[in-house]
Amino acid sequence: MFLSDKWQSYELIDAEGGERLERWGEYILIRPDPQVIWHGERKNPLWNRAHGVYRRQGGGGSWVVNRMPESWCVSYSSAAGELTFRLRPMGFKHTGLFPEQAANWDWAAGLIRDAVSSGREAPRVLNLFAYTGGATAAAAKAGASLVHVDASKGMTNAARENLQLSGLENAPCRYIVDDCMKFVEREIRRGNRYDAVIMDPPSYGRGPKGELWKLEDMADSLIRTTVKLLSDEPLFFLVNSYTTGLSPAVMQYLLMTALPENLRAKAETEVGETCLPVTETGLPHPSGASVRAVFR
Repeated sequence: MFLSDKWQSYELIDAEGGERLERWGEYILIRPDPQVIWHGERKNPLWNRAHGVYRRQGGGGSWVVNRMPESWCVSYSSAAGELTFRLRPMGFKHTGLFPEQAANWDWAAGLIRDAVSSGREAPRVLNLFAYTGGATAAAAKAGASLVHVDASKGMTNAARENLQLSGLENAPCRYIVDDCMKFVEREIRRGNRYDAVIMDPPSYGRGPKGELWKLEDMADSLIRTTVKLLSDEPLFFLVNSYTTGLSPAVMQYLLMTALPENLRAKAETEVGETCLPVTETGLPHPSGASVRAVFR
């Protein structure tokens, strides 16, 4: 289990009946969560005082209660230093940040920081499906050189802003708006290599021509292709998934079988669910799954 329990400006207050009750800074939100299949009493009065409530409606959904500003900021004290992120309530329930990923940010930042402090040149890190740059910011704060790749121009612009808010406007980071698989294939042809890879693909996606793909169908080829970009002395490889059909053990198997024998012999892996603590119950709420590989 990878528990993101160091947040001060985010809190998962309760989770009941298919929904999360959350605090994002000073604002209370209720959002749907398919993992919350249990039912119980909603004793916390904040269930009735939310600033934002998102409800599913048919194949879509909307904010049926919206007393939130257009945007606001939250901060996180990462293993490498203070990070700041701008939140924006979006039309598909998201806010522009996945707080459960903080445990992975800290893990990656710790490895990068240790490598830099030992005298290693700034590790080259490739962040694929990089979204609004949570992992990018944490890795940059720790001293990495980044290539940030996402197919959405809007999310990439948000990532650039988040790095600026975190005091990282001059960090060595290239922002690439592109299909991640096609970018990886071009990087292989160019002969470019990376010391670390962070990969957080969506469960479903669309290619540059609108073609639909499912992660369960693409995960094996995506991982097998991307490992070809690892340098001779890589630092780590991280894969995260929100796809229920891809358990942590399945992703571990995919990664380990994709690695060439020389790197497989050096890899130390750990797998688990990314979780957030629920204040009302004290229990961890499963929010995703990750496999981490460190190369010794």
